[in-house]
Amino acid sequence: MSMFNTGDILETIEMFTQDNLDVRTVTMGISLLDCIDPDPKKACENIYNKITTKAANLVSTVEHISAEYGIPIINKRISVTPIAMLLGACPEADPVDFAKTLDAAGKKVGVNFVGGYSALVHKGFSAGDRRLIESIPRALAETDIVCSSVNIGATKAGLNMDAIKLMGEAVKKASELTADRQCIGAAKLVVFCNAPEDNPFMAGAFHGPGEPDCEIHVGVSGPGAVRAALARLPKDAPIDEVAELVKRTAFKITRVGQLVANEASKRLNIPFGIVDLSLAPTPAVGDSVAHILEEMGLEQCGACGTTAALALLIWCYVRIFSRKVAARSEENRKYLSYRNRFFGSFRLLKSCFRQRKDYAFFRCPSCREVVRVPRGKGKIRITCPRCGYAFEKKT
Repeated sequence: MSMFNTGDILETIEMFTQDNLDVRTVTMGISLLDCIDPDPKKACENIYNKITTKAANLVSTVEHISAEYGIPIINKRISVTPIAMLLGACPEADPVDFAKTLDAAGKKVGVNFVGGYSALVHKGFSAGDRRLIESIPRALAETDIVCSSVNIGATKAGLNMDAIKLMGEAVKKASELTADRQCIGAAKLVVFCNAPEDNPFMAGAFHGPGEPDCEIHVGVSGPGAVRAALARLPKDAPIDEVAELVKRTAFKITRVGQLVANEASKRLNIPFGIVDLSLAPTPAVGDSVAHILEEMGLEQCGACGTTAALALLIWCYVRIFSRKVAARSEENRKYLSYRNRFFGSFRLLKSCFRQRKDYAFFRCPSCREVVRVPRGKGKIRITCPRCGYAFEKKT
């Protein structure tokens, strides 16, 4: 059986042509742990060779997929193991040499950005972390496509206040060193809490130590498609219908990303990692989260209810991408049960009111089932069709 039908295909084409849907990035994650060497020159050589070998066909393959399926794929990117992990073995190395190596390798294979000039310091500094952080402004100023990120906090570990101080200084200095280029240095730098190891989006992408040697991630941008779907709902639609529509639309968008990821994985013979749905805006008018919230019923983004609407939107997205399928299915079952019980009581009251002239309605004393009997029969004995309990009532 085909996983697509004509309606899905036509709706997806409309998303591409009218709603600014695109695949924002195909990102190849590459582990550099096997490139570690005490000799900085040898380490940089290993890094260059591995990236240019693994990603040699990335750009051409993605462009062929885009042309074959008619799917706009905007960026081709690479994420690598946090460079601070490699610096620990090279105490005398200049970290910027590693950034320049990433820049040269990325340009060689033709990608738009390389992420991974990073450090994970949410629980403290290890060998190489502080040196990398202090070198970030210069590294971003002296390279073109290298992006940097630092994870300075986590829910369980709290915040590394020393790292926060260092990163504040790094952001300021990166802006100063690239002031003649619209402060592009700061634009290529992300400061994280709870950084995901498989994020495909720049500037925060890096290939976590728990990831495989190489994998393919896809990032899809869909605010415009979600906004357009909400625009087709009646303005007085109940909130549960709004939530359900957001979930359905987001699911359809991710199907596009899954198609691209599966094709890229098969053609490059590299495992498929994740599909990530972005809410980041594009330059197109209406393609932003603010417009989604206004379509959900807000008079204006920032007015009363903005936080609640945003929380609902984020909740829908988080539940869609949860890997705990059994838990999410149980939550959905419970939600549908409560929802049907709540709205079912209103439907019952409405039905009873419409039939009140011809029928009398009684609740079974045993099981609380509503029983309908004809009016005008006097005192009768009623047997509950659900539990069999008999009771007398006057009609």
